[in-house]
Amino acid sequence: MTTAEEKAPLVIGEKLNEGKTKIIFDLPKSPNADHVLLRSKDKISAGDGARMHEIEGKSAISNDTTCTIFELLNACGVRTHFISKHDDTSFIAVKCDMIPLEVVSRRLATGSFLKRNPGVKEGYRFSPPKMETFFKDDANHDPQWSHEQIIEAELKFGGVTVGEHEIELMTSTAIVVFEILEKAWATVDCTLVDMKVEFGVNARTGEILLADVVDNDAWRLWPSGDRRLMRDKQVYREMKVVTGEGLAVVKKNYKWVAEQCRNLLPGKRRGRVVIVMGSPSDVDHCKKIESCLKELGVFVELRVASAHKGTETALRILQHYEGHNIPTVFIAVAGRSNGLGPVFSGNTVYPVINCPPVKADWGAQDIWSSMRLPSGLGCPTTISPEGAALAAAQALAMSDHIVWSRLRVKQLSNRISLLHADKKIATDTQ
Repeated sequence: MTTAEEKAPLVIGEKLNEGKTKIIFDLPKSPNADHVLLRSKDKISAGDGARMHEIEGKSAISNDTTCTIFELLNACGVRTHFISKHDDTSFIAVKCDMIPLEVVSRRLATGSFLKRNPGVKEGYRFSPPKMETFFKDDANHDPQWSHEQIIEAELKFGGVTVGEHEIELMTSTAIVVFEILEKAWATVDCTLVDMKVEFGVNARTGEILLADVVDNDAWRLWPSGDRRLMRDKQVYREMKVVTGEGLAVVKKNYKWVAEQCRNLLPGKRRGRVVIVMGSPSDVDHCKKIESCLKELGVFVELRVASAHKGTETALRILQHYEGHNIPTVFIAVAGRSNGLGPVFSGNTVYPVINCPPVKADWGAQDIWSSMRLPSGLGCPTTISPEGAALAAAQALAMSDHIVWSRLRVKQLSNRISLLHADKKIATDTQ
């Protein structure tokens, strides 16, 4: 979708903030005046700014990485401040009051964690990811804060006080973001070791959003899981003496990461769900399943076949899809005596799910044709269209990181909705 900023020349207002590697400008002519422009610099720093150098072209590379990663996260349903890429070195985002906390997710123990936890060997694997929070304060070297310290600080930004619910929202979101990117990087044989993210409060709505940037400064990335092959900022941090040749290596690494990021975006579909109905009269039930699947970005086909009245035709349909060598899940929608699901299940190794359109009159009897099956058949049954869609998507998620990510975000959204509801109820009853 084209934004107002893309249709007309961008009016860049005053500088709102400037950090070591980026500048934030107001966009006074944006809708509701609640957008900003984030422009990257050709700077790289380490040790809270104690070491800093300029790398020509880094701003464009970092901006490319950030925009691609935010596009991926937005496509998966994560709530972020990112709107669109503006030019080579900047992007447009929702104006946020930034919460001065870095939320770190770690899969493998390395870096500062080893210094703070002597006795832990490098490479120790955290399952689930190890979560840590650091207060952004360069003068005090970004001290680690406990859950209790954050609560007691009573941080307030954008009208939101950071309490129990807000901490859980940010931590839960950070874990999901890490897992999404971990799955994505695994598709190009790279291990996402750890990463940091930041959050901001939408200045107009009060919603907490994933904000700031997510570029090659924000994570550790080991191709093939080999630390010696790392392509992230750690290469710069570990330089005893920074030379022009060394900075050229850093730039080459950053460019490689930006190029690889494009391979993480949703591309050609990897799987599909084929919904086979026993009669055209079942189409409304099938459309409900289809709608749920399309929300998850799953490709769907609808077919009509009867295992009783046209067995050979039904099996030809089955064989047609088996011949494509594409991950496929079949959902059988047949009422009364359901022969469709069991016949498909007995003639394919692809997953088959029964989702009969149960009617009030004979439903209690008809359901048994989908549940009490001969031995050797494995087709589970659900009467919920959404349940059938989710079960099929979960099967495809084993080989499709985008579907996996959308399912994971759906779970996150449910959790966040409950957090908001709990906070409202608790506040209203005080």
